[in-house]
Amino acid sequence: MLLGSSAFACGEYIPRRFSGLGSNISPPVHWMQLPPDTKSLALVLEDPDTSKAFTHWLIYNIPPNRVGLPEAVPTEPNLPDGVRQGLNSEGETGYTGPYPPPNRVHHYHFRLFALDTELKLKASCHQADLLKAMEGHIIDQTDLTGLFVV
Repeated sequence: MLLGSSAFACGEYIPRRFSGLGSNISPPVHWMQLPPDTKSLALVLEDPDTSKAFTHWLIYNIPPNRVGLPEAVPTEPNLPDGVRQGLNSEGETGYTGPYPPPNRVHHYHFRLFALDTELKLKASCHQADLLKAMEGHIIDQTDLTGLFVV
């Protein structure tokens, strides 16, 4: 599986408009080469450079026939096609952008999971619930890392 973004390349800086200092909208992401038996996708965005890993986005039950997510995904719990969003570390549904303390580069890991099932999770779940529901159902996964500094 391959995961990318038209807004930044792996290992490059995430543009400010996708941060808490800008418009705080989700960046576009795209993927390809999914395993043929993929039934749904999940995307988790985390910053592990904080004292406790900060979750910026949980989005799951993405149909495998989609090739990506557009810029500025609405922060609603239930999206078209059965796509759902969980709670970020701020307790809000949907995406929240980078906003690290000043003068230190943070790494933002977009992890895409190909699953052999559609998850039976309600929207606005916590990351622990999502990870537990995915146990035993991950066929493949990939990572896109972006950087951000204030």
